[in-house]
Amino acid sequence: MNTELVTVRPLTGRAELDLFRRLSYALDAELDTDLDEGRRRPEWMWIALRGDRLLARLAWWSRPGADRPLLLDVLDIDDALPGADRLDVGERLLRTALSAVSGPEGPTAEYTRFVPPDWRDTPAVRRAVEDRMAVAARTGARPFVERLRLDRPSGAPVPPPTGRLAFRTPRDEGELTGLMTRVLDGTLDAHSLHDLTTMSAQEAAEAQYADELAGYRSPREWWRVATLPDGEPVGFVIPAHNGYNPIIAYIAVLPEHRGKGYVDEILAEGTRVLTDQGVPWIRASTDLGNVPMAEAFARAGYHAFEREIVMSWG
Repeated sequence: MNTELVTVRPLTGRAELDLFRRLSYALDAELDTDLDEGRRRPEWMWIALRGDRLLARLAWWSRPGADRPLLLDVLDIDDALPGADRLDVGERLLRTALSAVSGPEGPTAEYTRFVPPDWRDTPAVRRAVEDRMAVAARTGARPFVERLRLDRPSGAPVPPPTGRLAFRTPRDEGELTGLMTRVLDGTLDAHSLHDLTTMSAQEAAEAQYADELAGYRSPREWWRVATLPDGEPVGFVIPAHNGYNPIIAYIAVLPEHRGKGYVDEILAEGTRVLTDQGVPWIRASTDLGNVPMAEAFARAGYHAFEREIVMSWG
């Protein structure tokens, strides 16, 4: 394909959403609401056209009110294009959009894509995923982590409390960030490990609290600190609603209490909090390499329905 005949530009406004949706992805149903709530902007949504044919598209996402995008979470190419053309037009679209949106500082947002749990086993699916990864790689992105996306129907039974642990809400932000700081010792989470290469554990915990937990609009009364009967903290769980789904946003056991089965009881408490709200399902995620946490979710009835591939320009 002669890429000189390809027009690359942002959307002129939400009136072009039908054009944008000529290619499809799992997040399409959320685009209208995301625009309404400020999670997306037309200038963060780009297309590559040849005439009136949509060849490729991309979109960034952020939290409402943010002045910079947080994630590149839509990157699609017309899979009917010949192989070399798919990559060339995808690269041109991404390079042009990155230059306009990221500015001279370069890209900081990660690229993330949801894929089937067995995406490597189906040739057509694997090719589509690897094409998109290759486009990102051509602009300097590298694989960062692969994550399990988990789902649990709320009607599934939740084990009753064993009595080994008591649960209460965190006393204040300082207590919770203090616990978050302590659980980073020995963490298997890829993002946390990366944070610890550039900041202290306390700084990483405070940043995660400010950037993620503080933004949830669901009640903080849902949050739970797990303690021994004498009041000593063992761990914590953060049930929340992220604006799309009820989720287990964060769960952890303090280093000195790991290996004693407490994670099952803490996860059961977080699951119980959300189930008591009458939610239709509960979502969670964990790194593919965090085997102990993945096994804990499996024991609690959470099933992997997708994976998430994350690439980074960092």
